[in-house]
Amino acid sequence: MTTPPRLFDTTQIARNLARRPPGGNFVRDLVLEDLADRLSTYKRDFTRAVLIGPDAHTLPETLFTANGPVQAQRVEAFSGDEFPALPAGELDLIVSLLHLQAVNDVPGHLARLRRLLNPDGLLMVAFVGGESLSELREAFLAADLHVSGGASARVAPMAQVRDAGALLQRAGFALPVADVETHRVRYASPFALMAELKTLGASNPLADRPRRFATRTLLSAAAQAYAERDADPDGRIRATLEVIWLAGWVPHESQQKPLRPGSATVSMKDVLGKS
Repeated sequence: MTTPPRLFDTTQIARNLARRPPGGNFVRDLVLEDLADRLSTYKRDFTRAVLIGPDAHTLPETLFTANGPVQAQRVEAFSGDEFPALPAGELDLIVSLLHLQAVNDVPGHLARLRRLLNPDGLLMVAFVGGESLSELREAFLAADLHVSGGASARVAPMAQVRDAGALLQRAGFALPVADVETHRVRYASPFALMAELKTLGASNPLADRPRRFATRTLLSAAAQAYAERDADPDGRIRATLEVIWLAGWVPHESQQKPLRPGSATVSMKDVLGKS
């Protein structure tokens, strides 16, 4: 087996999270609100649940489904290992929040989460992806080309929603579902966005990131490029935040299964009434 490339420096991510000042996290709050809506549609009795995410102590201990409350064990996502130490085959619900975007081996990680679940167990994942921070990435690319004539990796690559369902299937999940929630966030300036990313502990997490601090010249060029491309008439700049949601079940004989090709007993011609 080949070792997956090390894209993210998880040790640095843990440091970034530890250095954050105390305060709110609007991205986490958006995701938790959406999670509550999604779980409320499940008419299932989940008896053993785990909630994985950064700052696990700030996550709720109780989740709510259509059948009532579910007590969840909270597990810190960036505690020195990408994968939580949990017993295999004993859980019926795993929720992973804002973690998968910084996992180096995503297919392997999902497969290991699957092994923690009982048959007919549910995995729900929310992570930042898609076109998130595409404006900032383009601004830094333009600034790097202008200042140094080259480009450096300053914004992490993002997985696309079209690939997310395939990742679940590859990991052995049944009935995979993938969708995306898109948010447009506005800031007074590009520097205000950069400051918020630092506050959220979302500074550059790439293992191959530049080792030198960005110069004032580069930051000014990036801010100017950002404002020229993505500023509103009132001077505020736009930033894209896309949260990709995944849901999949461990296969079980009770689940719905697609019919075999050619097994239909009614033809479209009969339904449409055409000769």
